[in-house]
Amino acid sequence: MDHPTRLSVFRSEAAAYDKALRRAADGARDSPPVPSCPGWSLADLAGHLGSVQHYLTHILRGRHTEPVDPADPALYDLPEDPAVRAAWPRHDATPYRGPVPGELLDWSADAARQLAEVLEELGPDVPVWSWSAERTSGFWMRVQTIEQAVHRWDAESVTGDPAPFEPAFAADAVAQTFEVMVPARRGWKPAPAGAGEHYRFRRTDGPESWTVEFAGDVPRVEPGGTGPVAVEAAGTAGDLTLFLWQRIPASALEVTGDPALLDHWFTLVPPA
Repeated sequence: MDHPTRLSVFRSEAAAYDKALRRAADGARDSPPVPSCPGWSLADLAGHLGSVQHYLTHILRGRHTEPVDPADPALYDLPEDPAVRAAWPRHDATPYRGPVPGELLDWSADAARQLAEVLEELGPDVPVWSWSAERTSGFWMRVQTIEQAVHRWDAESVTGDPAPFEPAFAADAVAQTFEVMVPARRGWKPAPAGAGEHYRFRRTDGPESWTVEFAGDVPRVEPGGTGPVAVEAAGTAGDLTLFLWQRIPASALEVTGDPALLDHWFTLVPPA
């Protein structure tokens, strides 16, 4: 997917996310729990993603090539009203169960709007800091489109059945998981060396498949591989995305081979 296409998906997913947050918060005395994010309430979800987006907007607008201290509250454009700040969700005290402040939802929507604007302005090739070896504005466009879509799914799950992802976007999200997130997550948290575990993830709504082998510390990914594997998980690109982000269980996929290896996946690739 190119930068303009991702930007269009991001904006569409952000609008659906905002709608889902407001629907779930409407008339609720307390911030409802988010079923797909254990330990989080709706306010925690809004606070998390809004904080990430405001932080990245600061990085991108300043074209920073080194990390900026995330503990600086000035990065997040929080409302000045002390009453609003008193009700703001705190990540060291989740889940926040009080009423969802309307200002929180406005701030969340503004975070997505500002991030989309700066990503559109910069395009994909501006050098900026990232936690990856790829340090460009395009890296953040891809990552944030996926995070926005997954959290839209989370927000919609609060009140009903979440809408599926757009298939081409979901296929890109699966590829990004193997290209970027698998090695990153193995570096962020302790993970055992591979012992030859061999997986295939096959898309049923398109031609793509991904074969992943764990041998030693560095996983090897082969798009379209056809060799023997110990387990194959097949599903739509959207369902593969949701499994890899731990939103749905392996039982929601078509599994051939040793299903226990799919549980072991999250030992080899610790959740972020």
